[in-house]
Amino acid sequence: MGTIRSGVIGSAVVFSVISGISVGPAFADTPTATASDQPVAIGTAPPTEPEESDLIEVPDPESEETFKPEKPPIDTPNADYCSPKNVYKAKTKGARYHKGVGPTNSNYNGTSRTAKSTFTSEVTGEVGVAVTAGLSGSVSAMVAEIEAKYEVELSVKITAKLGNSMAVSTPPKKTTHGRYGVYRLKNTGVSYKLYSNCKTSDSKTITSYTPMAVGWSLWES
Repeated sequence: MGTIRSGVIGSAVVFSVISGISVGPAFADTPTATASDQPVAIGTAPPTEPEESDLIEVPDPESEETFKPEKPPIDTPNADYCSPKNVYKAKTKGARYHKGVGPTNSNYNGTSRTAKSTFTSEVTGEVGVAVTAGLSGSVSAMVAEIEAKYEVELSVKITAKLGNSMAVSTPPKKTTHGRYGVYRLKNTGVSYKLYSNCKTSDSKTITSYTPMAVGWSLWES
């Protein structure tokens, strides 16, 4: 994690990089601005990480193979017929979680007055869907179902790009931390297979984190 210390020279706030990735200089008369798509509030602790232990990151969902249903139970001559398919149903909309791209940078304001902290991303990274084990069918189909259920706009992957900036105020004797990345929506649903004789496999509870927007996560200490 990079650390940046600030000092005041006249009306300008000057940042010097101690370690890690540098951020551009910010001056007292520079207006606060952000190039990110997702507004963020300054918290008092780092962003919460997903607690699931069996999450699988899917960096390129569009390249995955379509699931082939297993052999169904034996049909009888007069049995009902259903078109075999994988089924996913969204059930519970959760909170947003932040997936970082690159390291966290920090700026300590050692002065007696508020200073401006400007963070600029110096890496580009792609963030895809994270999903717990057991999903039947494609990630793309799951994402489409979640979008339709909650009327939200999601993506199977988002690229957080180089050069995205965020400027915030750092109180005296406080440290502002900034992490660039992608916000993902948590969702819980069920997944199962429907066979040609209209029987279904056992359903599995699936937890997923789907990209929503690029943004910064900021907190003070």
